[in-house]
Amino acid sequence: MVLGLTVSVWVFLTGTDERSDVIGYEMVDGKAYPITTSDSKRYRHDLERFGGKSAVFADDLARWFTSLWHGKRLALTLAVLTVGIAFACFRAAERMPADPGGEGKNSTQD
Repeated sequence: MVLGLTVSVWVFLTGTDERSDVIGYEMVDGKAYPITTSDSKRYRHDLERFGGKSAVFADDLARWFTSLWHGKRLALTLAVLTVGIAFACFRAAERMPADPGGEGKNSTQD
């Protein structure tokens, strides 16, 4: 758990949130916001025209899932997975019998 959280912090501190599918930027109140291919109206219109609303939903879901494995979001994903796996291991250890082999101190008495 310590190793997983340490790696997560390292990824967070060194990771960037740069996107590779940026086609332009929009300026709002002096701040630049990236415009990606999936944000363009033409892309979404064509996607809906060929595949329907389910294709647009599937594309949004796939882009969200892909975004979990890049940049600072990867750090959060690693931290959540680390805590989840550690919790599962602790719960499994709690459910194990205290003496799985049945060879306790009292088993050798006749």
